[in-house]
Amino acid sequence: MILTDLINSDAVLEWYHQHGRHDLPWQHDTSPYRVWVSEIMLQQTQVSTVIGYYQRFMARFPDVRALAAAPPDEVLHLWTGLGYYARARNLHKTAQMVCEQHDGEFPQDIDALIALPGIGRSTAGAIQALAMGQRGVILDGNVKRVLCRYHAIQRWSGETQTLAQLWQIAGDTTPQQQVAAYTQAMMDLGATVCTRSKPDCPRCPLQTGCQALRLGIATQLPVSKPRKTLPKKQTYMILLYQDDGTVMLQQRQSTGLWGGLWSLPECSDDEALSAWLQRYGGERADQWPTLRHTFSHFHLDITPVLVRAGDAGSCLDSAGSLWYPLDHSLKLGLAAPVKKLLDRFAGQQREHLLTLQAATPLTSGQQD
Repeated sequence: MILTDLINSDAVLEWYHQHGRHDLPWQHDTSPYRVWVSEIMLQQTQVSTVIGYYQRFMARFPDVRALAAAPPDEVLHLWTGLGYYARARNLHKTAQMVCEQHDGEFPQDIDALIALPGIGRSTAGAIQALAMGQRGVILDGNVKRVLCRYHAIQRWSGETQTLAQLWQIAGDTTPQQQVAAYTQAMMDLGATVCTRSKPDCPRCPLQTGCQALRLGIATQLPVSKPRKTLPKKQTYMILLYQDDGTVMLQQRQSTGLWGGLWSLPECSDDEALSAWLQRYGGERADQWPTLRHTFSHFHLDITPVLVRAGDAGSCLDSAGSLWYPLDHSLKLGLAAPVKKLLDRFAGQQREHLLTLQAATPLTSGQQD
């Protein structure tokens, strides 16, 4: 494929100075650490969602040494709700490696950056460009979309050949000067103008050279990944609770699905659920409607079962179990659907308490 002229970086920079985003939290007090955390959080997650998480994370872990010294549970706790929890585990590992192997300073060399857990080629390029004053090259989802449309690339960007082509274009397009501004500009352009749906082509500084616009196929690009029917899995999640309102949680293994997070006990089917109830006792109180949580590679249908605990001691038969207070005063990492179920249960408990209080007559000493 013969490409048209490369993107006019001057036009991109001019647009950025007038219309780009200049007040994002990680654009202040810029450092490799702050940029790195923002880039990891922004993977698979929108800016509007990330900002609050980023500010809370920075308030607790203002530098790489603070993050490296933190307990893993506290890191995961501050990540709860962001999803893709391997990012948080890798963030913690990388912080420790930067402190142990690089004396608390992020390496300048791109190969050394990529060698750190969770840092790929584009993230490394962003750290170099935005925080180190180097000519780093990025190719995140926003930049891919701009390049695919501008050059009318009508193949899925995840194909090996297409991805290599996009990296070549990105490298050829990135200017020698004002690299930080250009890098942020391309991300902003994809996020605010050349959006996934309904691109605002009349406002785009690249409209005169955009081949997708010329061909009338801008809304059809970039080509989506070939869809596969996601398989379905099911599980029972058991909310085993005590009279004081605490709920039993178990810590998952450090690898795999929700690795290292605290979760509700699970049973795969009715037979396993019956065996669990027989083993631990308790009174089955309720069963809520099934809810679906979708991962990138399968759907998980969760059926919550409420069980009032009997003998508390028999339930905590391992070091990886605890009774969790519903006010979230324990700083633990929770998977999003688990936190949602705990919050729902807490609301139900509050309503039950209010109902009991309303039904209890006042004594003479309490009357007005």
